[in-house]
Amino acid sequence: MTRRPTRFALAALTLLAVAASPAAAQHGDHAHHMMGPEIVIPPGAGYTKADVQFMQGMIAHHAQAIVMSRLAESNGANPQVLKLSRKIDQSQIPEILIMQDWLRRHGQFAPDTSSWRGMRMDGMLDDAEMAALAAARGTAFDRLFLVGMIKHHAGALKMVEDLFKVPGAGQEVDANVFANDVVTAQTAEIGIMRRLLAQLPPG
Repeated sequence: MTRRPTRFALAALTLLAVAASPAAAQHGDHAHHMMGPEIVIPPGAGYTKADVQFMQGMIAHHAQAIVMSRLAESNGANPQVLKLSRKIDQSQIPEILIMQDWLRRHGQFAPDTSSWRGMRMDGMLDDAEMAALAAARGTAFDRLFLVGMIKHHAGALKMVEDLFKVPGAGQEVDANVFANDVVTAQTAEIGIMRRLLAQLPPG
């Protein structure tokens, strides 16, 4: 895969920021911005408002993880970190498509990948953290990436935990399977990242 200068990564972040929907409205849950129309659950539906919020929020969550992962290519990540970043990128893109399809099948608004700029979910990096990651090189990048992605994954686990705390939520079959798959995959990746972090030279 061709290496690209960091300025292209920064340009990509800027473009994604511009692409974020100007219609984003503030929402109190999890101190994030929900995008799109108000959620209406039809009578007799087998899913809840919490399920819809979870799917919408996790799309933004995954989208930021993909942006973070793609910085590894241009910022001199070591081979093990680069391998992990590619795995995260390649696994979370199809998961975003699964979540968007779930939302559309249930007649709900499906955010696109620019939504990470307008929604702040558990564990997501703020603008300063993203800028620091984009500017870092080599081992400094590896450390920021691993620390940031561990925090990011832990946030995703918290989102699943919160989903299952809501009465009736997380019971629709596809939503249940997806949420549990998130826990399995991201718990395993946190273990890998902690080991990689321990192997980095001091600095």
